[in-house]
Amino acid sequence: MNEQVKAGQAEHKKTTGCPLVLAIDTSTAVMAASLMEGERVLGELNSMSERNHSVYSVASLQQLLKQAGKSHSELDAIIVGCGPGSYTGMRIAVTIGKTLAWVWNKPLVSVSSLEGLAYGALQRAAGDENVLRWVIPLMDARRGQVYTAAFAAGTDGQWERVASDGIRLMADWADELARLVKDGDGRQLPQEIIFAGELELHQEQADRFAGMSGSLKVLSAAYTLEGSHIARLGQDKLHRGELSAPHTLVPNYTQLAEAEVKLLAARGGEVQPRV
Repeated sequence: MNEQVKAGQAEHKKTTGCPLVLAIDTSTAVMAASLMEGERVLGELNSMSERNHSVYSVASLQQLLKQAGKSHSELDAIIVGCGPGSYTGMRIAVTIGKTLAWVWNKPLVSVSSLEGLAYGALQRAAGDENVLRWVIPLMDARRGQVYTAAFAAGTDGQWERVASDGIRLMADWADELARLVKDGDGRQLPQEIIFAGELELHQEQADRFAGMSGSLKVLSAAYTLEGSHIARLGQDKLHRGELSAPHTLVPNYTQLAEAEVKLLAARGGEVQPRV
């Protein structure tokens, strides 16, 4: 990073005391983008443009900067959602983030799209703040599968990962969650579970889990990803110094693309999931 850029960023922090970040995620049907300065959302765009992420994404980021009266030279970091999710979609955001970070000479921070989904859904949820919740983000992955993970939200601002990002059969995931909330595996057991995200095709299994969970309160919250929550999580990682290298960052594919699966099957090869 050159001295001029460093000086500009130092002056910006001196003036505002808050990092200015530009965030984008295209792992779902929503193109989620946000410009944030500390806790202030200066601009946000969450557009259902699944087939046109590659067409509108860069222009949308430029629009956010222009409307806020900001220049890319003032940015402290680029935040990008790296999946898992749509195979083509998440590559768009990651490619844009890597390119802008390199061209503009800015730090790059990658964020789990599933974590952004879970964190955003939690902010939207109503209820007692003195309750330990587990938030289970769901993105449909077809054939009864979901991209999913689990996060714990505590009463003291706690936010931590309970289960890793991955692709799972929803029926098996419901069984595994039922075991986790019964046995705990050394963790404090939740008082409430929130299934959040793309629920339409997986509500039956969420309901089955509720039937296995006894007195545990189970909620379902249809929710679409918002850019401001990708930005907030990215700011936390920026503060901790958890940066990604623009030349080596890759999306979290979690599995082979469908075309690759078919090709390997046709060749008689053994299909291994992409991690």
